[in-house]
Amino acid sequence: MTAQTQFRPFDTLIDEARALSLLREAVAGADDGELFLERRRSEVLAYDDGRVRTASYDATEGFGLRAVRGETAGYAHSTEISENALKRAVETARLAVGDGGGTLADAPQHTNVRLYGDADPMADATFPVKIATLQEIDAFARDLDSRVVQVSATLAASLQEVVILRPEGHAVTDTRPMTRLNVSVIVEEDGRRESGMAGGGGRYALTGLIDPDHWKNLSREALRIALVNLDAVPAPAGVMDVALGSGWPGILLHEAIGHGLEGDFNRKKSSAFAGLMGQKIASKGVTVLDDGTIPDRRGSLTVDDEGTPSGKNTLIEDGVLVGYMQDRQNARLMGVAPTGNGRRESFAHAPMPRMTNTYMLSGNADPDAIVADVKDGIYAVGFGGGQVDITNGKFVFSCTEAYRVENGKVGAPVKGATLIGDGATALKQIRAVGNDMALDPGIGNCGKAGQWVPVGVGQPTLLIGGLTVGGSAA
Repeated sequence: MTAQTQFRPFDTLIDEARALSLLREAVAGADDGELFLERRRSEVLAYDDGRVRTASYDATEGFGLRAVRGETAGYAHSTEISENALKRAVETARLAVGDGGGTLADAPQHTNVRLYGDADPMADATFPVKIATLQEIDAFARDLDSRVVQVSATLAASLQEVVILRPEGHAVTDTRPMTRLNVSVIVEEDGRRESGMAGGGGRYALTGLIDPDHWKNLSREALRIALVNLDAVPAPAGVMDVALGSGWPGILLHEAIGHGLEGDFNRKKSSAFAGLMGQKIASKGVTVLDDGTIPDRRGSLTVDDEGTPSGKNTLIEDGVLVGYMQDRQNARLMGVAPTGNGRRESFAHAPMPRMTNTYMLSGNADPDAIVADVKDGIYAVGFGGGQVDITNGKFVFSCTEAYRVENGKVGAPVKGATLIGDGATALKQIRAVGNDMALDPGIGNCGKAGQWVPVGVGQPTLLIGGLTVGGSAA
């Protein structure tokens, strides 16, 4: 393993004292602002259908300068970290300040907590070793079953280094590793093809992901899902009870409910949950958290992209709405404290309230008993894509692994099932919460306003009554 070279823009690219002076010039008369400097390096290796399809390495660096006055933010960014570029950015950022009159918000609290290491995961193995691992995955997966006709494996690693300079003169630093391995399998029988995928990762070294014990388990799981889908029958359609498995099905919670609990949507009253603070919005026993402090998790952050330490924030407690996720701007405008949820995709993007790891706590119900309570419905344990309308909470999600349930008995797998509903109603129709809360394996990405960030989700087994299932069977 090679030593990590710390990102020191003030040593090599720009004088820190001069940068601070220009930052203070940009935020004079403003309510808030910061200089965000970033260096990111990433590598993606993809092996598909018996050959290397992608072998890419990318390196970027730049800065973003922000000045905030009221509800307006001025933002400028550049890939050139220099005094001249920063001077030009000051002119742009100050357009939001106008005549000033603002009072600079208090600085974020400092933290000595570190939720992940700072070593470069790309240096954990040589390029030939990484390629050989992907080739071994391909061969192993094909040997598992004669029906396997195609295998795809992707190995990705990155290192993001940030420095956040505050007008008070404090520079917050964070080094964020990320790794991921995905395996996809396509099987064919009697002219019918189906696929299955398994993967995951987090903010840790690459070595665990390329260990044979790990990728062999992923390959077996991908094949299992593909074979389940090979036997799937058309999904039923109609309003019915739905049991959701633990772990990754929390993506439905993330999309249908989580986005509606972000501060900006509630401040602007565009969320279905706006104005409901302190009111019962979910069934008793439902407690939902957003927690960016879980070590090594994909959605975790030692500090957010404004320099605020991440928090373990309760959003819904025993069915009652008790909190929103906040960045600094929306928190100030709503008269509450920031929660460590100010996130941005890169230096080229302004921060906004975003989720980290969003999950529902365990209840007391036995998971098997929950499924046994389904008289006529489906049991969904895997999800693909989905979408939600924040203003009314209406969602549509496609299932990648689901089963028909009749009179409490799990039957044949079903294909083509979609879950349709709205988050506010679904929360109140939760009839049972299992005792098996699990987090996803580290595969989540979240999009909002054109920005993508890594996230985590989780939940226990749930029973939701009266969801609309879209399918192809009468």
